[in-house]
Amino acid sequence: MNLPENSGGVEKVLRRLDEQHGKYKFMEYTLATKRRRLRQQIPDLARSLEMIEKLKMQKTDMETKFLLSDQVFVKANVPATNIVYLWLGANVMLEYSLDDAEKLLTSNMATAKKNLECIEHDLDFLRDQWTTTEVNMARVYNWDVKRRQAAKASS
Repeated sequence: MNLPENSGGVEKVLRRLDEQHGKYKFMEYTLATKRRRLRQQIPDLARSLEMIEKLKMQKTDMETKFLLSDQVFVKANVPATNIVYLWLGANVMLEYSLDDAEKLLTSNMATAKKNLECIEHDLDFLRDQWTTTEVNMARVYNWDVKRRQAAKASS
């Protein structure tokens, strides 16, 4: 509290700490959203890789059911193939050979796992930061209460 940047008083310091705390909470929300998206993406990539493996081993037509919409499945005959179409996002679908698709999905899976690990680390750091900020806010408030009590007792 004796630092020059704290010359505006306790309210200014508490306001600045509260603003910092709010920023940390917003960053946490953003990172938690990214983490949730990655946690959904990783199983999707794993299922796609599993399907690529099945298609690689398939030598004859295969009968299967696929999801048409929520709770609606349709029977389909899948001929033996060496190409697949992958959704890349933003309404873009591209044709890939099975080997190229497997390489792409494996790369995407590794990137997603690495990003998830980084996000988990960042969230841990942010939690530490906003906990420290909350403790500092409590300390400044308690310091102010003691200062006012001491001033009241001396007058």
